[in-house]
Amino acid sequence: MNNLSCVLKKWVMALSGLFLCSFLVVHLSGNLFLLNPDGGALFNQYANFMSTNLWIRVTEIILALGFVVHIVLGMLLARQANQSRPVAYAVSPGNETSSFASRYMWLTGAFVLFFLVVHLKTFFYTMRFGDVPHVPYEVVKAAFESPIYVIFYLISFFVLGWHLRHGVTSSFQSLGIRHPKLKPWIHIFGGLFWFVIPLAYSVIPLYFLYFHMWG
Repeated sequence: MNNLSCVLKKWVMALSGLFLCSFLVVHLSGNLFLLNPDGGALFNQYANFMSTNLWIRVTEIILALGFVVHIVLGMLLARQANQSRPVAYAVSPGNETSSFASRYMWLTGAFVLFFLVVHLKTFFYTMRFGDVPHVPYEVVKAAFESPIYVIFYLISFFVLGWHLRHGVTSSFQSLGIRHPKLKPWIHIFGGLFWFVIPLAYSVIPLYFLYFHMWG
């Protein structure tokens, strides 16, 4: 029964993780409007649509539940893993079954959670619930003109990349998708999320910081 419960948790963990990966793609597609040289008009239209459309608000609730499920299951599975090996053991640096990314998923996950809280406070809360009306583009611009915040943002997406490096491929394994012919495609798909997506997100703060300091 315990084995069945663990398998079910890993299965739900994998699905919630892949769901959150789809959010990264959708969120990035909207954020890329920030790079449009129109003074932020297009991004403001996008942000206002996201904050007023009923279906988007419902999706935000589902997304929040996805984060909660993924975080809680991650904590439970990490606890179970620690209880199953009460005595610490050494791991060879070249051990392919226990990579750096897999051994420290809990740590990278905790850092990503911290970043998410700061990110929501900086952007989502300020735009939606600030004491005074805020223009979405100006909120983003002000945040990314701070070198300290940009550095924090870049580090956070680097850590997210490490988290996804193991998380995406292991999600397919947890779902039983392990056919040898699919393995190269799974690695390509994983590379898209742990390298390309974080890199694309990182371009945006660097764009604002560059024009603030040298533009």
